[in-house]
Amino acid sequence: MLGSRLTVGSQVGVPHDAREETRRHGARAPRAGAAGRPLLWLAAVSGAFTLTQLVLVVPGLGLGWDETVYVSQVSPHAPAAFFSAPRARGITFLVAPEATLTTSTEALRIYLAVLVGCGLFLALWVWRRLLPAPVLAVAGALFASLWVTMFYGPQAMPNLWVAYGALTAVGCFLRAARDPGDHRALIGLGAAVAFVALMRPSDAVWLALSLAVAAVLMRAGRRPLLLVVLAAGTALGCAEWIIEAYVRYDGLFARLRRGSEIQGHLGWHVAIDDHVRALGGRALCRPCDVPWRHPLTALWFFALPLLVAGGVWTAAHTRHRAEIVLATVVGLALAAPYLFTVDYAAPRFLLPAYALLALPVAQCLLGAWRAGPRRRPAAVALVAVAVAAHLAIQYRVLDGIVNRVRADTAAITRIAAELRAQGVRPPCLITGEEAIRVAFRTGCASRQPTGHDASITPEGLAGSALRNPVAILHSGDRHPPPYARLWRVHPLPDLGPRTDYRAYLSPTASP
Repeated sequence: MLGSRLTVGSQVGVPHDAREETRRHGARAPRAGAAGRPLLWLAAVSGAFTLTQLVLVVPGLGLGWDETVYVSQVSPHAPAAFFSAPRARGITFLVAPEATLTTSTEALRIYLAVLVGCGLFLALWVWRRLLPAPVLAVAGALFASLWVTMFYGPQAMPNLWVAYGALTAVGCFLRAARDPGDHRALIGLGAAVAFVALMRPSDAVWLALSLAVAAVLMRAGRRPLLLVVLAAGTALGCAEWIIEAYVRYDGLFARLRRGSEIQGHLGWHVAIDDHVRALGGRALCRPCDVPWRHPLTALWFFALPLLVAGGVWTAAHTRHRAEIVLATVVGLALAAPYLFTVDYAAPRFLLPAYALLALPVAQCLLGAWRAGPRRRPAAVALVAVAVAAHLAIQYRVLDGIVNRVRADTAAITRIAAELRAQGVRPPCLITGEEAIRVAFRTGCASRQPTGHDASITPEGLAGSALRNPVAILHSGDRHPPPYARLWRVHPLPDLGPRTDYRAYLSPTASP
């Protein structure tokens, strides 16, 4: 289907009568009416997205574990945390302009909330000559209204930015395939793929492969140029990650193997049920053996395939078939690795897929307006009720997870204050449970002698304790290592499910 619709010098999926109109009025002539004025539509959606984050998410939201790792690489507040093999430094580069100037978490949140609003606008703006403005606005609103999108919007995490890059790349690909004179689309395609690779190299590979298959299916002469741009963008974006693999991990394949180990050994794992459970408000479900207590939170997930299919079917009767089909195919390609190769779930993993699949869903929902005069009121009412219920559920889940993180933030603030009062001040070192977040808040280095982030030996920890303050954090019935059994024990506030939380303080830590 796709190959029969992509041709050089013609609009993608545009019937002959529409092409004749394009030849008369120019390839880039805007459509008349509201559909030809996307600026207000997209600006309204993007502005509302940023405002919602500033009101509902930003206040009191401290840095998460992954965020702390990324931000600590450039923040002057504390030494950099251990940077493990699967991670890429794209998000660190993105937050660097703000994180190097201030240590305020709230300032970072506001910076990112504004930035993601602009990012949503730009990613949808690329599509303004491909789909009507109402479709883009509804797609953007649907994507932005998901609790996972709102929650991660002002966070220093790469997945939402991968979503923007993927949405931009597919739009630029379609424009470049349609119009040989659209050189900006070719540049945008390469830049978008490179941006995705800088954020998450594995996602960029899936994105580039799916678009390369679409290019191969074309009957057009631009196929080689599109393939070159895709390859160049992927290579450019992955270059830093590959170079670091040889500098720190004994080569690319060694880093890939280590990354697979840290992620639980990638392979055939059906994780759809894990993602369904995680939609109840879990940032990470690993291992995801928890009961499914809130089925309503996943209703939209089960409705998504039907809505996407409805959007593709609806688009088949319009001149936007190729656009909707390609967005759907690439969205599914980006979801597949997380649904079938990773044995745990994090809702943010599927953000790139949701961003692309929002386009066919919007196409489907707007089909209610095209119902017959008799059925239109009922169809519009049904869609309105379903969307209202969906938004209510998303808000409830968002409110729950944000409140939990705020409570966590307050606990870590108290813990950091307790440790500083007990003499754990820079230059200092913290190890043990939740060491990364506590150490960053305290201004200390975080090091672990075991696990995925092993970056110091027990002998190294014991040696550091002779020179600088060291704290070992444990909870429950865990015991300290032999070299710390005579250290002073100080009780700390409970941290979420961690009760009897305490610090073993080296003699060099004195109040």
